[in-house]
Amino acid sequence: MKEHRLMDRIRILARNPNRRFSEDPREMIRSIQMHLQRILNTRQGSVPIADDYGVPDFTDYMSTYPESQRDIERTLKQTIQKFEPRLKSVRVRFLPQDDFLSLNFEISARLAQGDRREPIKFESQIDPDGHIKITA
Repeated sequence: MKEHRLMDRIRILARNPNRRFSEDPREMIRSIQMHLQRILNTRQGSVPIADDYGVPDFTDYMSTYPESQRDIERTLKQTIQKFEPRLKSVRVRFLPQDDFLSLNFEISARLAQGDRREPIKFESQIDPDGHIKITA
């Protein structure tokens, strides 16, 4: 059950208190993916959890693209490092593409659960409205 975030564990146990859990790497990856999607689609200053939870509005960055590419990479990396403790050695890299209506980034890291240090990769796509989609 360690592959889930605390609030997810509480919800799961509330629905089925007799359920037994075993660590499933696929479940952990899915949980991390969902959490990244939640973090990166939250605008900074919009939740009481912390003023810096989430990311700034990327539509401002889009107006100065491609100069802002490194700033977006840095912002994504710092946010993930701070708010997703199950990932270590986070790297964010721009993925060039022909579609000029969105920006794609690769997020690579290592799982940080117990003795496990497995590499993991996600792709993120920022659409023109600033919405971020994460895929494993």
